[in-house]
Amino acid sequence: MTNDDLPIGRRVARWRVRRSMTQQMLADRLRRSKSWVDKVERGVRALDRYSVIQELAHVLRVDPEVLLGQQPSTPAGTPDGVDDIRAALARYDIPQAPAQAPEELRRQIGYAWLSYQHAHYGQLVRVLPGLLDAVQGARSAEVLVPAYRITSSLLVKLGEADLAWLAADRAMAAAGDNQILAATATIAVAQALRASNRDHLALTTALTAANRILPSLPGLGDQEVCGSVGDQTARKPLDHGGVGRGWSAAEWALGGTLLVQAALAAAGCGDHHRAGELTDRAAGVAAHLRGYDDQHRTGFGPVVVEVARVVLAAQRGDADEALRRHSAVVRREAWRRLPAEYRGAYLVDVARAYLQVGDLRGAARALVDADSVAPAEVRCRPLARTVIADVARAQPAPAGVARLATLVGLTR
Repeated sequence: MTNDDLPIGRRVARWRVRRSMTQQMLADRLRRSKSWVDKVERGVRALDRYSVIQELAHVLRVDPEVLLGQQPSTPAGTPDGVDDIRAALARYDIPQAPAQAPEELRRQIGYAWLSYQHAHYGQLVRVLPGLLDAVQGARSAEVLVPAYRITSSLLVKLGEADLAWLAADRAMAAAGDNQILAATATIAVAQALRASNRDHLALTTALTAANRILPSLPGLGDQEVCGSVGDQTARKPLDHGGVGRGWSAAEWALGGTLLVQAALAAAGCGDHHRAGELTDRAAGVAAHLRGYDDQHRTGFGPVVVEVARVVLAAQRGDADEALRRHSAVVRREAWRRLPAEYRGAYLVDVARAYLQVGDLRGAARALVDADSVAPAEVRCRPLARTVIADVARAQPAPAGVARLATLVGLTR
C-alpha cells in the first residue's frame, strides 16, 4: 500500500510518530482527549471537516494535502500569461523570428496538444505566445489551424470566451477551402460560441459543418445528418484503414464530434428534443468506428457520446437519469482512456447534477475526483469555482470541498 492509499488516520499516526509525539501529547496540543486521537488513528472516527484537518496538520507541521494524500497543489486562479496570448493574437505583422522547419512546428503543436489534454494549462499559457508567432511566420494552414484551435480551446477553459472566438475565427480563416481543416476549426468555433452563450449560432455552425462531411462518407448515402440515419447495426464498422474516396475513420470522428457540439448547443437553446436526435446521430457514427488514428484530436467514440448524454440529461433537469448514466459511464474501460482534461471537465458537470438532486456529498466526491484527475480543471476554471462555492455553503462543508474552497480563495 502506497502512502496515497493509506486512510487519513494512518497518515496522522505516522506523522505523529515521526514528530516523536505520543497520542496524549497530540491530544493535549489539539485540546482534545486521547480517546479522540486514538479513534481518529484507527479510523473509528471520521475526519470529515477540513478545519479539523488543518488543525491537525498545523500541530504535526505538515501541509493539509499531505494528510489527505494529495499531490502538491496546483496553483489556483487563471494562470499568468493570458495577456501575452492576447498580444500574440493582436500581432498582424509577420514576426521577425527565424523561420522554423515544418517538422519542428508540428512537434511543438504535438507538445501543446499533450499539455492541453493533460490539463497543464499554466504550462500551455507560457508556450502558446511563442508558438503563435512561429506558425504565423510559417503561413501554413497545416500548422496555423491546430495552433489557433488549441489556443481557442484553452481560452474557453479560462473563461476568455470572446478571445477564444477570435482564435477560432483565425483557425477558420486559415483553413480556407480545405474541408477537413475547416471542420476541425469549426469544433473550436462551436465551443467558443457556446461559451459566449450564442448557442443558436453554435448549433447552425456545427451542424452545417457536420452535414458537409458526413453525407460524403460511404454508408450515409445522400442523407443529411439532420435526417434519418436508419439502421446503424446493418452497416459495416470502419477501421483505421480508411473507407474509400480519400476519407478515413478520422473524418467520421470529426463529423461525430461536430454532432455532439451541435447537440450541446441545441440543449443550450432549450431544444432538448433536437439535442436528443443529434446525439442519436452521433451514436450512429460512433457505432461505425473501431480503433483509428485520431489525427484530428477529437477523441471521439461511443463513450464520448455517452458522456454527452449525461451532460444533456443534467441540462434538461433530469438529474436522476444523468447520475444513472454516469454510474455506467465511469465503469467503462474507454472512460479511463479519455484525456485527463476531458474527464476533469465532465466530473465538474456531474457535480452540478448531484447538486440538482441535493446530494452535496455526491457533488463533493465528483469535485474531489475531478481535482485528482485534472487539478487545473477545478482550480483554474471560473465554472468550477462556482460549483465549489455552491457545495461549500453546506455546514459543515465536506472536507474535500472545504479544502478546494480554501485553495481557490473562497474562504479567505
